[in-house]
Amino acid sequence: MGGFKDVFQRIELKYLMDDDQYNALRARLQGMAEVDAYGETSILNIYFDTPDFKLIRRSLEKPVYKEKLRLRSYGIPKDETTSFIEIKKKYKGIVYKRRIGMPYSESLSYLVGREPLEKKSQISNEIDYFVDFYTGLAPAMAISYDRIAMAGITDPELRITFDRNIRWRTDNLDLKKGNVGQEILKPGQHLMELKIAGAIPMNLAHILDELDIRKTSFSKYGRGYEMMLSQQLEEKKDVLTNLDYLKKGDKISA
Repeated sequence: MGGFKDVFQRIELKYLMDDDQYNALRARLQGMAEVDAYGETSILNIYFDTPDFKLIRRSLEKPVYKEKLRLRSYGIPKDETTSFIEIKKKYKGIVYKRRIGMPYSESLSYLVGREPLEKKSQISNEIDYFVDFYTGLAPAMAISYDRIAMAGITDPELRITFDRNIRWRTDNLDLKKGNVGQEILKPGQHLMELKIAGAIPMNLAHILDELDIRKTSFSKYGRGYEMMLSQQLEEKKDVLTNLDYLKKGDKISA
């Protein structure tokens, strides 16, 4: 895992596409970008939030500044597998990510058990402040997906990722469960993210335009949260419908 960076500052642009657009784009990217050494990887995340989901609710309001805290592993972890605790911030369209790595069991002890770290750092101090600032912060939702990551051949700052099988769940919040949960994307959909330092390369911009691949606003955690709310609303409707049915039955019996 020595190739993983701990600090990022970049622009992240997102695009939803169908199978035809995805296949056409992958063909057009030959010579421009290549799949990195890790190939396709399952990325597993636990997002931390307050009991009333303050962080994701604020994020969905699209403020100038927003932040999230998550625990991430690449592949299904064991206790000793390196996992990453990440603070992700976005300010005026620029994404800032800072993270520290440690064995998965230690990450849980630190974030959930609140056991202090033996070795402190500037980033761990920021995480401590984050956890103390948001009262009641705890594991809230697991978001997982399968990712193919590509890097620019002539432009090493260009990163392109394709995500599929994006899933969410609010139970069994343990990364050892793997990529399981309820689907977020429709069948055949792919989510692409461009991670760039500045403007999109002109040749790539032309390709996206020719394939009618358009930028979109998309938050995996946000979509999972909205789907959770929708299900809760449907469950309440079912309960009210059953209660109304029972009341009518009581009147008929009387």
